[in-house]
Amino acid sequence: MKIGALIPIRLESERLPGKILKEICGRSVFSHLLDRVFSSKFLLPKDVIVCTTLNRSDDLIVEEATKNGVRFFRGSENDIIDRFWGAAEENQIDIFIEVDGDDPCSEPSYMDFCVEELINDRELGIAFCQGLPLGIGTKAIRTAALKKIWDSHLTNRNDTGFIYYFTKTDLVKKKAILPKQKSHINDKARLTLDYEEDLIFFNNLFKNLYHEGKIFGIEEIIQLLDIKPELVEINAFRSKDFWKRTTERALLEFRTVEGKTEKIEA
Repeated sequence: MKIGALIPIRLESERLPGKILKEICGRSVFSHLLDRVFSSKFLLPKDVIVCTTLNRSDDLIVEEATKNGVRFFRGSENDIIDRFWGAAEENQIDIFIEVDGDDPCSEPSYMDFCVEELINDRELGIAFCQGLPLGIGTKAIRTAALKKIWDSHLTNRNDTGFIYYFTKTDLVKKKAILPKQKSHINDKARLTLDYEEDLIFFNNLFKNLYHEGKIFGIEEIIQLLDIKPELVEINAFRSKDFWKRTTERALLEFRTVEGKTEKIEA
């Protein structure tokens, strides 16, 4: 069984262009993200694949991936399901951790929890985090389940909400991974990078917690935010914009097992 990681990244973001190459404490968002991905006990750098587009602007992403010792795959700009399928098939991956490129504080321990669920239950198609602060949790997906989604998805613009094909339909067997401890919960904290305020938040967070060569995790993050709730206020208001945009753009359709066309409610 081959386990890898797929990280969707492109530079032409509408809200914060080039965000993956923005600097936090003197290092790129991409570098901080890779620190956490490399901390998963299931991953080696050679099994991490950056999934980017064919756009010339994303040549920089390919350069960064190569520089950091990870692989890359270039595919559809807007159809992430198709991009993932191409990457998984080309690299012959059986299970992959899906880590969003704008989540530099993704938690390695939860990456591993998700993978372990798929290893222990061979019928399970996806294990995904639920109840953690936005930007902390990840998913583990079985490539056989991705193939089912790829065969069934009808919307080729799914860059927003693609995960709903797995979590909001009955196409594959799914399991939610809930917070392992109450101390991992903060309903207001926002740890994903979409807006300028998010970048300001991350710079403040890392100034308090980052030390070169060490990975701080969910325990340290939530503890700091409990002590300094003013940090949460920097970007918490942006969550309303985030979910409004997601609802408006995640207009997804799929073909059921019976061959009917259905819409997914975001």
